Formats: sequence, C-alpha cells, structure tokens
Amino acid sequence: MGTEPQLKLYNTLTREKVDFQPIDRENVRLYVCGPTVYDFAHIGNARPAIVFDVLFRLLRQVYGESHVTYARNITDVDDKINARALRDHPGLPLNDAIRLVTEKTETQYYQDTTALGCLEPTVQPRATDNIAEMIEIIEKLIARGHAYQAAGEVLFDTKSMADYGQLSKRNLDEQQAGARIAVDAHKKSPGDFVLWKLSAYNEPGWESPWGRGRPGWHIECSAMSGRYLGDVFDIHGGGLDLIFPHHENEIAQSRCAHGTDVMANVWMHNGFLQVEGRKMSKSEGNFVTIYELLQTEKLGGRTWPGAVLRLAMLMTHYREPIDFSVKRLEEAERLIAKWPAADAGDAAPDAAVLAALADDLNTVVAIQALHALAQAANADASILPVFAASAALLGLLPEKVEMDDAVVAEIDARVQARLELLKAKNFAEADKVRDALLAEGIQLKDGKDAATGERITTWEVKR
Repeated sequence: MGTEPQLKLYNTLTREKVDFQPIDRENVRLYVCGPTVYDFAHIGNARPAIVFDVLFRLLRQVYGESHVTYARNITDVDDKINARALRDHPGLPLNDAIRLVTEKTETQYYQDTTALGCLEPTVQPRATDNIAEMIEIIEKLIARGHAYQAAGEVLFDTKSMADYGQLSKRNLDEQQAGARIAVDAHKKSPGDFVLWKLSAYNEPGWESPWGRGRPGWHIECSAMSGRYLGDVFDIHGGGLDLIFPHHENEIAQSRCAHGTDVMANVWMHNGFLQVEGRKMSKSEGNFVTIYELLQTEKLGGRTWPGAVLRLAMLMTHYREPIDFSVKRLEEAERLIAKWPAADAGDAAPDAAVLAALADDLNTVVAIQALHALAQAANADASILPVFAASAALLGLLPEKVEMDDAVVAEIDARVQARLELLKAKNFAEADKVRDALLAEGIQLKDGKDAATGERITTWEVKR
C-alpha cells in the first residue's frame, strides 16, 4: 500500500485522540449501529451512515479492501415495529404485518444510503437471525452472576460490574437518586436493564430457558458484533445519542459475558443534527426523511442530489453539531458543480486529502484540499485521475458505471423533451425535467450549436 498515514481517532471511551493500532492488520473490524426498521430513515440517520462510510473507505485505503470487515446491523425486532405493524396492517396476523413493515423499510434504507454514496457494509446482520447468540450471552451473564430473573424479565445487574459507566462517565448512585423506584420495583437497582422479556400470545417471540419472549434492545448489538467481529474488536461507532444507555449497556453485557477488559478498543460518535437551526421534530414541522430530500420538494421546495446531501454533511467535522439547512445545501451544490468529471483509473488519492482524513476524519480540511485539487485539475488534465481518486475516497465520486443503451436513450429523450418545452417557453415544466434529472445525478449543460446557433443540451453523470 505504500507509505501509510498514521490514523488518529478520537476515542469517546478515553476522551482523547489516539493513534489507531488495529488488533489484526489482516482483518480490521468496525461495527456501527444500524437502523430500527419501522419507518423511513430521517436525515439525522444519514449522518452516521455517511460518516462511518468515509471511515470504511479510509480503512480500506490504508489496510486494503479485503482486510476490513464492516458490520452494520438491522434491528427488526422492537416494540416500535410491533406498533407500526398493527397500525399499518390491522387485518393481518402480527408476524406477517411485521414482515411487511420491516422488508419495506429495510429496502428503502438501502436505496437511500446507496443514493448518498455509501458502500454496502461487509455484513448486515438482522437481529432476528441472531436470537440464539443473544440467548447464549444471557445464559453466560446469569451463570457469572451478572443477570437475574424478576417479574417475567431477565435483567442485567449493573451493580455487579465495578466500573459500569466508563463510557458515559455516569455514576450509578446519581442514576439511582433520580430513578422512579415505584415503577421498577422488581429491579435490584434502578439502572438495571432488560436482557429478555416475555411475549404475550399476540407478540413476536422465541423459545428460551426463561419462556417464550424477545430480546431487549442492547443485547442485540452485543450478539451481532460478537458473532461477526469477535469478543473484542477495533472500532464501534454510532450517534452521540447512543452513548447512554445503548453503548454503555453493550459494553457491560459483552465484557461481563466474555470476561474481557474492553468490548471495542475505540468508540467513535458523530454529533447531533439540527434542521434550519432547530431540533428536528414532527411538531416543529422540520422532520425530513432521506427519501423526501431525494425524491420530493420537502426542503427548499426542490429535490436534492445524493452527492449534494453527502457533501453538505461532510462540510462539518463529524464530532461537531451540524445545522442542515437549505443554505448549506446550496453551498455544497455550488461547490460540487465546479468539480470536473473524471475517472480515477489506478491513481492514488492526494496526500493532503488522505492526511486530513487520517486526522480523525477531518473532512472539512479534506474537502478544502479536494477543491484546490479540482481547480488544478480544471487547468491541467493530467491531475484529473488524482482528483477522482481523492473524491472517491470521500464517496463523492463513485466507480465509473457503464450505462446500457436503453438508459442512455431514455435520458436523451428526456433531454430532448426539455428542449421542446424551452422552445415553447414552458420554462416551469422544463425546470422540472432538469431538476428531476439532477436528482438522479444527471447534470445538464446548455449551449449553442456553433454552426446553426440553435440551443443544444449535453449531459453527464455527476455521481
């Protein structure tokens, strides 16, 4: 791989930036909490998908594509899923209704993240395919004195772990002081959390030593990460909101079940996202899904190309809060419009771009270096391959895709239809055609035929 940059990553566990040293350079292992598939993913869900896709690309660049394993789970058993299934498909048996909800939502998530330029993770385990592994971990926790049964539940005993709370820096005594003891009277301590709970006759469930039931949320990720990455692995990522209780409890379960000092050596968390300066919520009227941004006019009265959404996200450092606004999207669109179309070939990324990403994924500096490279490439075609390789490292220039003749003909027909609309001075409809093509990554360039002076339009794929 040539001279490798020294990766430095901010570790939430130690609250410091550290030199990253993989456990096994032949298999660098990354786990990121994926979606709970009960509804379309919102733009806040897009941030970890994009951030950790950049990390995945960087690790592949440094250690080799075949030497990185990226696991991102699908949570397909959850009370929110049950509620959505009952709401959307009230006449169906619950299991059938759940399947319809999760399959539709999971498919949409893949389509959305692909449109955002994200690579497919190495493995995408579903929670329901890993129930046996969850039961095995719970059995170990009970055997080792870290879990107990009470009121139809199996709970983790937080006081059985001397250093519980290291990730979030929360004190158990402080948690107990503010807890609602009356509600959780069956718990030994207010901070104890559910590993397994019994299911009613009309709820999804699996047979276990403690009766027919279903897992708690936290145990799912411990089981899936352990199965695919091992008891201890390199990096665990997710949003800042997952530090407590989800990631804290993952650590507790995994360490106590396996008798290890750590679950993952490095914990990385992306910052919160606001929309137009306000916390995103349906009551605020600013709740927006990835699908709506890509396919509807929900934000700014128009659709947005996936590459623009991705660039807008990466223009803020991943650990900082981000204000996702129309102004930011327009800024990203103007910037990316100045970049040349190029093919990376066998070129290596620019050293400045690579160095910036190696410094705790500093995408802000990386994009500045990439833009300078684009300006140079516009003046000197020999630089184009290096620019393309550098853009691809950020996921802003995917591998060249050969388009079949039918697709090319269909795009040509739409471009010609727009020209006819322009001739008829139907500018509003012509703009709709242009914007729809842009949302699909097709950029139009208007000009004049040198011989006839007539308007002509060319097009190119921008993502």
